Formats: sequence, structure tokens, C-alpha cells
Amino acid sequence: MGLLDIFAILITLAAIFSYLNHCYIGLPSAIGLMVLSLLISLTILALGFFNIFSISEHARLLLSHLDFYDTLMHGMLGLLLFAGALHVNFDDLLEHKSIIISLATVGVALSTFLVGGLTWCVLKLLGMELSILHCFLFGALISPTDPIAVLGIMKKVGAPKSLETAVTGESLFNDGIGVVVFLALLSLLDAQHSPGSSHSITSLFLLEAGGGILYGTGLGLITYWLLKKVDNYQVEVLLTLATVIGGYRLAEVLHISAPLAIVIAGLLVGNHGRRLGMSEETRQHLDTFWELIDEILNSVLFVLIGLEILVLPYDPRYLLVGIILIPVVILSRFISVGSTVSILRKLKDYRQGTVKILTWAGLRGGISVALALSLPVGPEREVLITATYVVMSFSILVQGLTVGKVIKRYLMVPIGS
Repeated sequence: MGLLDIFAILITLAAIFSYLNHCYIGLPSAIGLMVLSLLISLTILALGFFNIFSISEHARLLLSHLDFYDTLMHGMLGLLLFAGALHVNFDDLLEHKSIIISLATVGVALSTFLVGGLTWCVLKLLGMELSILHCFLFGALISPTDPIAVLGIMKKVGAPKSLETAVTGESLFNDGIGVVVFLALLSLLDAQHSPGSSHSITSLFLLEAGGGILYGTGLGLITYWLLKKVDNYQVEVLLTLATVIGGYRLAEVLHISAPLAIVIAGLLVGNHGRRLGMSEETRQHLDTFWELIDEILNSVLFVLIGLEILVLPYDPRYLLVGIILIPVVILSRFISVGSTVSILRKLKDYRQGTVKILTWAGLRGGISVALALSLPVGPEREVLITATYVVMSFSILVQGLTVGKVIKRYLMVPIGS
């Protein structure tokens, strides 16, 4: 079965599930698609288990032809990040730059350390010892947050614009930072089998992150300059598409952070490019195009996430580990966010409940699963993949469906109290 066949099946499933969710279920789009995909996957597994109508092997074969890590990290991620950054107001981002930068850097690092350390303790108590480095890798891959499932809920309940900006800005940047931290730790794991040094790890981090930001700035400015030279929406839309696909791939070839580069480029094109380099007609076409790309890719992504349960390693012990690690990840997120906000309160007032809202709104998504699937083959990989999937599923299905209530609870509390 070819890639085109697989993509046709995923698009068809996404369309059918979107229709069913919109007409009969009414859940937020991303959550509804994942719920339906999970139900289909569990039904396939149950039918196969009871030998009623076994198509589970065919489904596994289908998914085995699609590398989830490559599909997301080297294909969909750049398009999704650009679409998200394109509509973020740069002035709003600058107004909340302190909390966004702090959460995306110090917050990710602290969360990685806390989750890794606590995971090592939990596994040791369960008699399933993993190296501390593998536990830190789990901390790095589970720390990036995904705002897709929660932003629609925030708009629905009338969340403050500042909260939306903080959640969106953090997720845009911590995706890139989280991937860089993960790759740095992964190279350290490789160094256990071949000579390496902590200096090389530090250099890798600085090159990936710093290089990605500088490259993204240059890429965004070049695109902005090209957009100013023409007034034809077909050409301008094509230029932005080339910026994402070509720019992302070149960043990977240069071994710098492609996610960070595309976020920076998207912010420049979405603000300076939209305001100074496009006509009103082009802006409308550009917005429509990227909103459609964003919706289609997110629909396919959440369907694929739901179907991935068919190829997960099944072991009741791994499932137990994942369930136990749910409160560990939430607690680590609460501590990392709480520490950051406590320090920043000296500079700016934040609403009471900000820490709780940001903690509960910190959903995990496809990036966490993709990074887990990229781990080297071994027993550690199987337990971490299952744990990642369990934590991610809980965050989307439980936190995603209840975050609206948490936001409503604190909306009426005055700032600074």
C-alpha cells in the first residue's frame, strides 16, 4: 500500500469523523476526532480479541507503512507551526514576552528535570528500573504543550486575550525548545556508546536553538521582502508555502532547530508581512488558505493519534506506569509554571488561578508521541511509548474537556488578588 493510499484513508476518516462530531456529538473538533478514532481502534482490537471479525492485522499493516515520527516532525509540524504563528499578534506577544519566554525555556527545563527524576523514582518502586537518562528523555518529550484542543474552548468561555496569548505563545516556542532538549539528551545517550562530552551537548543546544532563531529571522525577512515586491495573491500564497516547506527542510539540513525557525518566520510574515507587504485581498486569501491547511492537518493528526493505539506495545505493567505518571506530569507542570509565575509576579500582576489554568491547559499532543516513537529500539522504548500515549490521551480527553470549567471558575477573580 502506497503513501497516497494511506493519506486517502486518513483524509476520508477525518472527513467522516468531523461530520459525525459536528452533527451528533458536539465535542471540540480535535477532541471529537480523537475520541472517534480511539473508539474505532478499540473496536478493532476487541473484534480481533474475540475472533469475531479480525481486521486488526490489516490496520496494523496500514499504520506500519506510515512512520508517525517522520510524518509529523518532517512533514506536518512546519505547516502547523507556521499556521499558528501567522495569526499571533506580535505586539500581544511582546506584552507577555516574560511569561512566554520563561515557560518555554526555564519551564521546559524544570519540567524535564522534575518529570525525569520522579519517573525514575516511580519506576524503581515498581521494580522496572530505567536509566536516569531515559527518564529525562521522557521528561523532555512530555514537556512540550499543544494548544490546538484548548484554544477553541478558551474562545468559547470568553477567556482573557492575555491568557490565549500566553498559552499560544508558550506552545509555539516550547515545541522547538522541547525538541532541542530531547535531541541534546538523545545525543548524550548515544555518547554512552561512542566518545562524547558535555561540551558537545551544550554546543548542540546553542547551535540548534540560536541557529534556528537567527535563521528564522532571516527567512522571515526575505519572505517579507519578496511579498512587498508583488501584488498577486496566488504568488504570495505560494511564497509562504515555499517558506515553510523549503525553509523547514533547509533548516534540517543545516542541523538547526527547524520548528523554532518556522515560528519566527511565521511571526514576521504574519505581522510585518501582512501589514506592510500585502493587499487586503491577499490577506483574505492567505488567511483562508492557512486556516484550511491548519484544519485539515490537525484533523488528520488527531485521527492518526487515535489510530496509533493499534501499534502500541501492549503490556499491563506499562499501562500501569502510564496511569501513575499522569499525576507526576501534572504536578511537575504545576511546579514549573508556579515557580515561573511566582518570580514574574514581582514585575507584573497575574490573576489568581493563573497557575492552575496554565497547568490544566498544558495539553500534550502529537509531538510527544512522535518523539517517543523516535527513541532507540529496546525495552526502555516500549514502556516510554506506552506511558507517553497514556499521559497524552488523558491530557486531551480529560483536561481538554474540563479546562473550560477551570477557566470559568477563575475568570471573575480580579487581577492581583
